[in-house]
Amino acid sequence: MEYDPIKDRLGSLFGRYPRLLPVLFSLLHLFFLRAWYVRRELRRLLKPGMHVLDAGTGFGQYAWHVARKYSGVAVVGTDIKENYLTWAKACFRTSAAGAAIVLQHDDLTAPNVEGPFDCILAVDVLEHIEDDVRVLEHFARLLASSGHIIVSTPSNLGGSDVLVEGQDSFIGEHVREGYGRTEITRKLERIGLTVVRADYTYGHWGSRAWRMLIKHPIRLLSKSIWFAPLLALYYVPVLPVGLMFNRLDMVRPNATGTGLIVVAKKQLE
Repeated sequence: MEYDPIKDRLGSLFGRYPRLLPVLFSLLHLFFLRAWYVRRELRRLLKPGMHVLDAGTGFGQYAWHVARKYSGVAVVGTDIKENYLTWAKACFRTSAAGAAIVLQHDDLTAPNVEGPFDCILAVDVLEHIEDDVRVLEHFARLLASSGHIIVSTPSNLGGSDVLVEGQDSFIGEHVREGYGRTEITRKLERIGLTVVRADYTYGHWGSRAWRMLIKHPIRLLSKSIWFAPLLALYYVPVLPVGLMFNRLDMVRPNATGTGLIVVAKKQLE
């Protein structure tokens, strides 16, 4: 409920100064644990010459990361929010890395984008879409043989920060709280994909980092943007601890967690 307006406000602010949008990307990659997990999976999978779909690209942070980090990889980023794409296009035009990125307005339930793609990235997308199976079916159709899909999503163990029945979600745009690991595995297998990994994220340490680095500051900003200068003082002691907790979440297997990172593969046809 409070996260999305702050996110839109940040996008609008950086959108006025497109050359600074990569600064926002760097901050998102630093603070958000899901970005740590996604980038690790990209390191495992991407090779030169691959074609990547960043489905629900948002501000374009992952499309930008792939284009800059992986030489010879072409990226298509799609989103249903045209204002997000406008901000991203203005940024990408100012950099050579942007030449490897095509941004397209698209609805994932009825996509016009054309494949095949060697890798499809869906970061915090499925929990926003009621007909998620339909979207996954389109992903399977768009995947090249032996292609992979990377899904990052909240789990149903409080992934949208709903721990008390009847309490409003901290994330207002979700149509479901999250997924169980068995549930999303079955949905992927039902459409003909083989799940390679399905791991919980935001476990004991990661969920603490989320509250320290993201939730508490956003709750403060939602009261008044004038609290922003205080966050600089807040992060001096908190940031090193939060980043250490993020790292611990990645190196220690999580029996449970409020997030999921899932990698599935399309078999050779």
